[in-house]
Amino acid sequence: MSIFINKNVCNGCGKLEETLCERICPGDLLFRNAAHKAEIISQADCWTCGACVKACPVQAIDLKLPSQILKSKVSLRAQCKKQHTIWEIRNGNGIKEEYVIPATTGNEAD
Repeated sequence: MSIFINKNVCNGCGKLEETLCERICPGDLLFRNAAHKAEIISQADCWTCGACVKACPVQAIDLKLPSQILKSKVSLRAQCKKQHTIWEIRNGNGIKEEYVIPATTGNEAD
């Protein structure tokens, strides 16, 4: 597994000193290149934790699963909202499944 950064979508997090994906990567593998786009230093060293996928405000980063490498219509994307993260999985037939993960621990009072 590895991440894929869509350079056409990445905006380099605008005027921030460092990109949000760069800030959150536990392996310090992401950086802003000369074109002011996020880039990964080494796919082989990526932990595929998904932190950068969730942190990207413009959804420019995908986590590529082994099946995605073989089938171009398979995808895994994350969309972060204030109260939850939505993981969307599309299989090779275009069928979409969504998994909503609450951002809370569940210990809060209603």
